[in-house]
Amino acid sequence: MSQESKPVPAGFSDQQLHTLFELVSDGIWDWDANTGYVYRNPGWYAMLGYQSHSLDNSVLTWESVIHPEDYPRVMAHFEAYIDKRNERYRIEYRCRCQDGSYLWVEDSGHIIDRNDDGSVARMLGAHRNIDAGKRLVAGLEQKNHNLEALVAERTRELSWVNQQLQRQLDENRELAERDALTRIANRYLLEKTLREQCERARRFRQGFALIAMDVDDFKPINDRYGHARGDAALVGLVECVRQCLGEQDLLARWGGDEFVVVLPRAALADAVRVAEAIQQGVAAIEAVGECRLSLSYGVVQWQEGEDQVGLLERADQALYRAKAAGKNVISH
Repeated sequence: MSQESKPVPAGFSDQQLHTLFELVSDGIWDWDANTGYVYRNPGWYAMLGYQSHSLDNSVLTWESVIHPEDYPRVMAHFEAYIDKRNERYRIEYRCRCQDGSYLWVEDSGHIIDRNDDGSVARMLGAHRNIDAGKRLVAGLEQKNHNLEALVAERTRELSWVNQQLQRQLDENRELAERDALTRIANRYLLEKTLREQCERARRFRQGFALIAMDVDDFKPINDRYGHARGDAALVGLVECVRQCLGEQDLLARWGGDEFVVVLPRAALADAVRVAEAIQQGVAAIEAVGECRLSLSYGVVQWQEGEDQVGLLERADQALYRAKAAGKNVISH
């Protein structure tokens, strides 16, 4: 145990400590970073309106309730603390309640144990409900806006302009992150997602998997039947692949007839099963003239310390082995 650690009081087992937490009204959490297990007491669930112990005991639960606008700020503060760049962890942000509303909390925590390599082993903390205070401040600020009536019309006009700008921004973002033909993620969004997944895997020690896919002998389809029919074949192929994926999985067009699937929190065996399901689905697609569609697959799992460049290179190498093995093959 490191010098900064504050051990559980003598005579207290983890079970006894958690039993004590059961009696505390504030939201208490206990993170075992080596296993990923997170205990949250009934006070935490009650504060957000969930049934006691009804959510998954992992960091994913915490991530999922943080307001999207607050998420980057919270993660940056958390990372600075566990990397010893901040002396303490204490931050205010919004959490999603069971009914879909958001509640302001103050989150504070302390590392009580580190591993020999300096990484976090265990951390205790508490979520305190500060929503009433936040709402009170907001109400007082609202009352002080004595010029509101004079600028109401202008505010409505600006709001309409902002809506139009936001709509244009959303459309531009869609164009920037989606493939024009298939409407799936393009290479830009793929690389962005992989960077985020690698960082998340490093932070929480929960990996993910990747499937690189290439259409076998696609050029003859374009040469014999034309690019319009080839494009239609790609669109149909993409739809087939999408039906084999989950809501959290990302399908991206890597190149002309190359595709990549990102499978968050998936192990290698999980990714192989997904590739097998895609393989079976593609086999049932109607042939393009005399040409039947098939894919070759390179399946890899993220490795500790690996970045998106190294991961894609390994996926590409696995895909090359699949092509060399005769195509319509899954290599890992």
